Amino acid sequence: MGIRAACLLGGALLAQPAQACRLALVLAIDVSSSVDATEDTLQRQGLASALIAPEVMAAFFAADDPVALNVFEWSGRYNQAQLAGWTLIRSPADLTALSQRIATSQRSHNDFPTALGYALGYAAGQLQAAPACLFRTIDVAGDGINNEGFGPAEAYAAFPFDDVTVNGLVVNAADFEGEVGLLSFYQNEVIRGPAAFIEIATGFEDYAASMRRKLIRELGAQLLGGTPVRVPQG
Repeated sequence: MGIRAACLLGGALLAQPAQACRLALVLAIDVSSSVDATEDTLQRQGLASALIAPEVMAAFFAADDPVALNVFEWSGRYNQAQLAGWTLIRSPADLTALSQRIATSQRSHNDFPTALGYALGYAAGQLQAAPACLFRTIDVAGDGINNEGFGPAEAYAAFPFDDVTVNGLVVNAADFEGEVGLLSFYQNEVIRGPAAFIEIATGFEDYAASMRRKLIRELGAQLLGGTPVRVPQG
């Protein structure tokens, strides 16, 4: 089975009708075996709380056109699970409802490795089914390097990533697996695009604060005179 056939587990969804949308944002969270139950709760609740933080809400509604969100969890090569399909965030109520859905979600797996290339391929498939948006971004959060199946480079070669930004949220960046530093792995192999960046969480206790910072940066992409710029953070 080829790379594309092995990983397009959600890309067969029918594309939605075109919408006025400024950003299609895929959020991917790591539930591989290196993430224990306490850490998973911290990241799940951290994402939920970050989405409704006042400064993040302000960033969501800083422009008229909405943001479309898609959230999934990932671990092994065939282990991706949707937490929220494509949702247009038109009002604070939409964002609150999605936050509650994340907060009450249950972990799908806890015993699989870190197949980051497959997670990226799955995310690319999700973007193929996204509303028509001005920007397209994937954000991958994780606490380990790829250790199963093909890696990010192979995913980028096999799947459609044109005009897609890939950012990273690195947890426990001081940790090492083998001789490869986690932060350098994300810097050199994961993030993609001219404006791509990494946010660092020193531990899962720092996940919520790091997610808030990351979302504000991603939501700050605006179009001014035809050129993407970043809105300064207050």
